Amino acid sequence: MDSVARLTQNLSHTIVGKSEAIRLVLVALFSGGHALLEDVPGVGKTLLAKSLARSIAGQFQRIQCTPDLLPSDVTGTNVWNPRSGEFTFLPGPVFTNVLLADEINRATPRTQSALLEVMEEQQVTVDGVSRPVPNPFFVIATQNPIEYQGTFPLPEAQMDRFALSFSLGYPSESEELLMLQRLGDRTGLAELEPCLSIADIQTLRRHCAQVKVETHLQQYILDLVRATRQDEDVVLGVSPRGAVALHRATQAIAFLNDRNYAIPDDVKQLAPAVLAHRIIPAGGRQARSIVDRLLRTISIP
Repeated sequence: MDSVARLTQNLSHTIVGKSEAIRLVLVALFSGGHALLEDVPGVGKTLLAKSLARSIAGQFQRIQCTPDLLPSDVTGTNVWNPRSGEFTFLPGPVFTNVLLADEINRATPRTQSALLEVMEEQQVTVDGVSRPVPNPFFVIATQNPIEYQGTFPLPEAQMDRFALSFSLGYPSESEELLMLQRLGDRTGLAELEPCLSIADIQTLRRHCAQVKVETHLQQYILDLVRATRQDEDVVLGVSPRGAVALHRATQAIAFLNDRNYAIPDDVKQLAPAVLAHRIIPAGGRQARSIVDRLLRTISIP
């Protein structure tokens, strides 16, 4: 747990407050999933993503998503080499440990689809040849609300590949004042040093996977997931991938809470962030409110 404390403290050097958002990002990282930060511009989504990447001594790449971004700009492409008389593969930014996809919903659906394979299978296929990406591979994406001009809603298949989705929200008055007071401080993002290695992240992931989830708690996870598929307010419920994501996230939050076993409160805490973005509600209803209602009505076996 010393390594987790070091990482959390390192992130606090640049991120004012937002302790819950930091924990959720770490849950996604340690559970082997990916994180989607959804909020209005200017609340620190990109800063949190870049701070996490700088805190890990691994490879980091950033994609600034725009409407003219092509799939090959993400995955890489084969380029003709006249000297050798053959094609040479030039890897794209996905060949990294931490990938920041900034404003992902400004990319076209065609370009967004370039991330589907690599986020699920940890590999990229170009011209029939599959190439693995480095391990670990973690995508942290930011997204502005879809009603903003020049954005494209993420398709269901893309949303389902994010283990957690959450918002940072506006800072409190005291936090915003501290942000202004820190403007002259030289301990910002540029001075942030790595505090964990890639081997540390792999070790932490193994520890999270060993956290015990009792059968009755697994049944509770399934009851929540299956209830979304039968709810009259839901058009599309949570997939089996969502059930696996909630299980792994529950292990990760238990580990962050310094336990080797999960409890029902772990599931309740994470269910909105893991399940809500996978639900398509009916009649303009809010997916998060549906998850909250299910948490109140479904009893623990």
